[in-house]
Amino acid sequence: MHAITIPEPGGPEALVWDEVPDPVAGEGEVLVEVAAGAVNRADILQRQGLYDPPPGASPYPGLECSGRIAALGPGVSGWSVGDEVCALLSGGGYAEKVAVPVGQLLPVPEGVGLVRAAALPEVTCTVWSNVFMVAHLRPGETLLVHGGSSGIGTMAIQLGKAVGARVAVTAGTKEKLDRCAELGADILINYREQDFVAELKAATDGAGADVILDNMGASYLDRNVRALAVNGRLAIIGMQGGIKGELNIGALLGKRAAISATSLRARPRDEKTAIVAAVREHVWPLIDAGRVRPVVDREIPLPDAATAHRVVEESGHVGKVLLVAP
Repeated sequence: MHAITIPEPGGPEALVWDEVPDPVAGEGEVLVEVAAGAVNRADILQRQGLYDPPPGASPYPGLECSGRIAALGPGVSGWSVGDEVCALLSGGGYAEKVAVPVGQLLPVPEGVGLVRAAALPEVTCTVWSNVFMVAHLRPGETLLVHGGSSGIGTMAIQLGKAVGARVAVTAGTKEKLDRCAELGADILINYREQDFVAELKAATDGAGADVILDNMGASYLDRNVRALAVNGRLAIIGMQGGIKGELNIGALLGKRAAISATSLRARPRDEKTAIVAAVREHVWPLIDAGRVRPVVDREIPLPDAATAHRVVEESGHVGKVLLVAP
């Protein structure tokens, strides 16, 4: 088969479409013939040599894919060769075939289509596990989503609205904020021109956000704590703004607030299985009903993954950038 390899870390040109050995489905795995994958920030970090795959994972980038089951490994039941699926991966999505633990498979939802289903696994699992399983967002609460026009952001808006929350977002342009509004966002904040703490407080009569989903990390830490409501929960899922910040413990104690920080890729298989099962139970019915949908900016041929990485690094896109297998 062919896959995108990274012979040496570097810029987008470091991504090489090359012939590699076929993967084999092991115990409790299926082999998926890939129809499409999606670009995530973790893929860019891996290309740069800053984020190695977990032990035992495929060396090729790609944390999600869609496709058809080509073979069943030993001990697999409940799935058949030919089933259309999408999958959460630890790596290997930038390839023509990938071996997937059966617990990380999801059926392609009604009305989505095989290619566009590749936009779903990473964002649904990230948002559901952090916003709902960890931070316990409830109806009537306020959710602040940083990077509202990103793949994760566009999904967080929709899921927040689906459960009856009020959703605030930050984004860097009016065009991106307009797209967030189309998805249901209630409070629109241009982080380049506005102070998100002040804007959020003004829009919530001084209360702040009950849950914040943060992709920035250190640079937003102090402001996020100030933006939290009493009993608020801050869920950190990224470090685009750095890894070391100063935390005002007094402010955190005064609000009886909580901070969590998680990554998805390095979680043990049983934890990923539990998250995928929860997503299938709670999110898939919303997608099947048309209340939640993947937001796809563009589709690019998989061999041209370098172009897709440039698009994501330039941050002009809204939603997901997909890589379509030849």
